[in-house]
Amino acid sequence: MSSTRYNIPAGVGFALATSLVMSLAAVLIKFTSAQISIEMIVFCQYLLCVIAMLPWVVKRGWDSLRTPRPGLHLLRGICGWACFYTYYLALEQIPLVDAALLRNAAPLCVPLWLLLWHGVRLPLLAWIPLLIGFAGITLIIQPEGEGLSGWHLVGALSALTLAGSIVTTRELAQTEPVNRVLFYYFLISTLSSLPLALMNWRTPELSATPGILLIGLSIWVTMWLYTRAYSHAPASIIAPLSYFGVVMTGLWGWLIWDQVPGFNSWMGTLLVIGGGIASVWLGTRLGSRH
Repeated sequence: MSSTRYNIPAGVGFALATSLVMSLAAVLIKFTSAQISIEMIVFCQYLLCVIAMLPWVVKRGWDSLRTPRPGLHLLRGICGWACFYTYYLALEQIPLVDAALLRNAAPLCVPLWLLLWHGVRLPLLAWIPLLIGFAGITLIIQPEGEGLSGWHLVGALSALTLAGSIVTTRELAQTEPVNRVLFYYFLISTLSSLPLALMNWRTPELSATPGILLIGLSIWVTMWLYTRAYSHAPASIIAPLSYFGVVMTGLWGWLIWDQVPGFNSWMGTLLVIGGGIASVWLGTRLGSRH
């Protein structure tokens, strides 16, 4: 998609809406995980999303699902599922702002995917913001000098898998309609989450139903907004806006759970955000088609 076909204001609006919905979903997950397992939450949210897509499939017919890129859909689906699963596990165990910030370190991991997938090698200058961002991640996963935090490492995995989702979504958006991308993502993620859900199954109480339904709705809305954002604007604009979600999630953590980041988390946050924005900006300036 050439730059002349971009609709930047629409892309920015979709990106900001994505971040806001994700921050509210984080609050819902934190509450709901006290009643049912994370594995069940992940499975139920994706199953609800598949059900929500069925009217579109019925209306358009099964031919609408034919794709010349099944392998790329599979990779995108697994990356998206792994991203949400590790992110939810981190949300349950560490402060909201730490989990959200680690997940949104994904732009720092995009070059690693491009190197492995397309053989794109970074010029020396491009390593500077990446090193700054990774230094911030190091501070965050060792909060207040207490040693390496396992759950923070799980949160860091959500960044790596989200980067894979970003790269594959951007690739698919060039040739595939949005609803087809979403349907395959939800279907593959549902199947991926089923075994773990069965292993950790316990019948949810009735009081947990509203939370499950709202989480499923929020993820469907998030992924629709997210895919639209990357369809309307380049990553150089969309990716930095994801940090708006970190601010919102941190605000909810402070207001509801009185979670105030310590010095290491503050410094790590500044380094990750600065490194992430600089990395995306520099990537645009260097003119890589990826």
